[in-house]
Amino acid sequence: MPLRGLAKRLRELFARGGVDEGLLEDLEDALVEADIGARISAELVDGLRTELKAGRAGGRDEVVGLLRARLRGMVVARPLVLPRGTLTVLLVLGVNGVGKTTTIAKLARWYQRSQGIESTVLVAGDTFRAAAIDQLRLLGERLGLPVVAQEPGADPGAVIFDGIASARARGAELVIADTAGRLHNREALVKELAKIDRIVRAKAPGDASRRLLVLDATTGQNALAQAEVFHAAVGVDAMVLAKYDSTAKGGMVVPISRALGVPFAFVGIGEKPEDLEPFDIERYLESLLG
Repeated sequence: MPLRGLAKRLRELFARGGVDEGLLEDLEDALVEADIGARISAELVDGLRTELKAGRAGGRDEVVGLLRARLRGMVVARPLVLPRGTLTVLLVLGVNGVGKTTTIAKLARWYQRSQGIESTVLVAGDTFRAAAIDQLRLLGERLGLPVVAQEPGADPGAVIFDGIASARARGAELVIADTAGRLHNREALVKELAKIDRIVRAKAPGDASRRLLVLDATTGQNALAQAEVFHAAVGVDAMVLAKYDSTAKGGMVVPISRALGVPFAFVGIGEKPEDLEPFDIERYLESLLG
């Protein structure tokens, strides 16, 4: 992961000299600017201030070490391992533009390579955007995977119902379904997702379904509001931090973990189907803090 703005800012702050109240105030501002949020940033710096007064820290390495330890305790990360020997439905959520459709291709490739799941069916459940349907069809063709789709404007629940039925008929192990993300019409989106969720739970009961939320790492604090909406609608099982390139601050992982307790499972680092990695806390903290 590339070095981010907060890590560079920390280097600049500590290059000025010793750790004093002025540095702590500037550090709090830097944490807020990195999308960690005002409340958590103040909490982190208050904790550092206490440690400094008690004589348990004084230099750069000690301060950054304490900051790293406290952030490590806030971030929730866990692999999303799927059950084998049964059909699993992976419902992919997220607002339009976060990279849901390309993430679906990456997930199919990831589970093929990491868990040996060869028989996957993709479902174009975002029927409100013709471009999303066409894109998923193209990605499925490139990956050699079947895609279940209907015409734009079709009922998303019916498409996903057909997709699950098709997967069962093929003896597939995994369904990865796209969904709409029209957050500007929040009430309609929540109702639609709840309907789809009922279909998925009925067709793939128990542990045979997962809800995976894709968040754009460049959107900052807006990602928390998105996560709260989707989690309230269907209950998110895990999250993907997409578009985690040099333009992304990445701090929003902390308040989202703190508020929802939902684990980050993957991080998207590029455009190719192979550009998906498990979310690793230590690598994340190294990227964030340097």
